[in-house]
Amino acid sequence: MKLTHRTDLEGIAKAPGRPREFDPDDALDAALRVFWEKGYDGASLSELTEAMGITRPSMYAAFGDKEALFKKALDRYVNGPSAYLSEALNEPTARGAVEHWLSGAIDLLTAPENPPGCLIVQGALVSGDESKNIRQELYARRQAGEILIRKRLKRGVDEGDLPADTDYAALARYFITVMRGLGVSAVSGIKRKELLAIARTALQVWPS
Repeated sequence: MKLTHRTDLEGIAKAPGRPREFDPDDALDAALRVFWEKGYDGASLSELTEAMGITRPSMYAAFGDKEALFKKALDRYVNGPSAYLSEALNEPTARGAVEHWLSGAIDLLTAPENPPGCLIVQGALVSGDESKNIRQELYARRQAGEILIRKRLKRGVDEGDLPADTDYAALARYFITVMRGLGVSAVSGIKRKELLAIARTALQVWPS
């Protein structure tokens, strides 16, 4: 029998193709943006998977359910766009740390490529009982940030960088309140120049 170039293997039907591959980092960045724009409750699974370019089964396999995905997006946010906080803590003076923190927040809030506001604040706009765990998660993260600022100001007192009688806890709460106000102002349309002016005014209370 005459042989042809076609082999028996070529006659076998092709196996179904493998699922489309995706870059987990890119997908997580896309999910982060959706959560940042809409908050936890406002971000639907359809919007998330469409932005990520994957199916729901792929999302569950790679990131877990919506709650797990949101927590991973928060980690991405803290270590990425919001990394200025950890950087600020390394400033040699307490005032320098607060100035870096405020300017970093303003940079994040006014960057044209970023959605408006702060994810850790925007993401807290949740309502249903099913979002209880998310409210607790966001509260814990806000508390962790406040503790870091308070410890940095206490260190300033201990090192003589701030007056010994400084109420560092009250000072920390004050600047945290200012920072959150900057976020609300940015969402309301206040421009970078005005936000910087607010920060400079707030720094006038710095203990001498």
